[in-house]
Amino acid sequence: MNYQPFSRTLIAAALVFTVSAVQAASQAPVGGENGMVVTAQHLATHVGVDVLKAGGNAVDAAVAVGYALAVVYPAAGNLGGGGFMTVQLADGRRTFLDFREKAPLAATADMYLDKDGNVIDGLSAKGHLAVGVPGTVSGMELALSKYGTLKRAQVLAPAIKLAENGFALEQGDIDLLHTATGEFEKDKDLRGIFLHNGQPLQVGQKLVQKDLARTLKEISAKGNDGFYKGWVAKALVDSSQAGKGIITQADLDNYKTRELAPIECDYRGYHVVSAPPPSSGGVVICQIMNILEGYPMAELGYHSTRACTTRSKRCATPTWTATATWAIRISSKTPSPTCWTRTTPPSCAPPSSRKRPETPRRSSPACRPTKAITPPTIPSLISGAMRCPLPTPSTTGSGPA
Repeated sequence: MNYQPFSRTLIAAALVFTVSAVQAASQAPVGGENGMVVTAQHLATHVGVDVLKAGGNAVDAAVAVGYALAVVYPAAGNLGGGGFMTVQLADGRRTFLDFREKAPLAATADMYLDKDGNVIDGLSAKGHLAVGVPGTVSGMELALSKYGTLKRAQVLAPAIKLAENGFALEQGDIDLLHTATGEFEKDKDLRGIFLHNGQPLQVGQKLVQKDLARTLKEISAKGNDGFYKGWVAKALVDSSQAGKGIITQADLDNYKTRELAPIECDYRGYHVVSAPPPSSGGVVICQIMNILEGYPMAELGYHSTRACTTRSKRCATPTWTATATWAIRISSKTPSPTCWTRTTPPSCAPPSSRKRPETPRRSSPACRPTKAITPPTIPSLISGAMRCPLPTPSTTGSGPA
């Protein structure tokens, strides 16, 4: 694949949504000479590749993939959730979009407690009262309008087609859907979409989502107003009220995506750029790297017992929530000299007992004030993956992202 408009530019994008994970077998790593699209579902991946082939940039592809995942990977991609986007511009400047869900205006500190102050089991995890004000559409719209190059209609067209015409389910899709069969059976609307005559869908059957297609068409035509106003907003508010939720039209009117400065840290000469709070994972990742920098990991050997034990002990954290990640990357043949991840940094002062790293350490930008920037016309979004072995992820509740 040859993407001429970006032959000298490194562009990538990533969004993360908190989900319950379906375990999958490890696969061998792959590489791409000119570009790569990685998602949790192959049809969404093809959507991203097609957008790049059509001349779109990484943001166009990222938004197209996000909407496609709302159709083909309902556990992670969805219009009723939210996410993050870490942005690295072509000239090296960085910014971050926070479009995670927000608490409704009527939310209170004790809304999940009984009269005796005890937590009501499941109330914060299931049902209308557990739902936050969705940010996905706001975030996608800001990313596309500020950083993208294609028209909204062109970017949403693949998702609309997949929802309206349906797509044939493969084994991975079925494995994911079957984990929620019990929940589908409890709700008549979900039964009509994700079950066939009351029975779980099987490989080869089509998943058709006409209502979702109608909603996507409204967003395609009107942007934010197609979701946060009009009949879609009314349906959302009516459903919340009927289910004893607290989301109102005022909540939808007040929702805004935040643009912030990313937080950054260093690891053995690599510079890491990633999400600031409310994401918690970045803080932990940078802390882990900050600690491991004092250990001779290369001498211990890749995946050796000693190396894995060292990483596991230093990576242990009280709670983790599994996440689904997707990324789009376009690169020139000249590799970037910098390593990037979606993270948030450690404290600026490492423990006094920590050894000095083998490579010179630069002053971390996390230790000085930063401001969100106004991006130029052509942005670059960078994301990668530097991870340590973690305890078994939590698969209950939303938890920290």
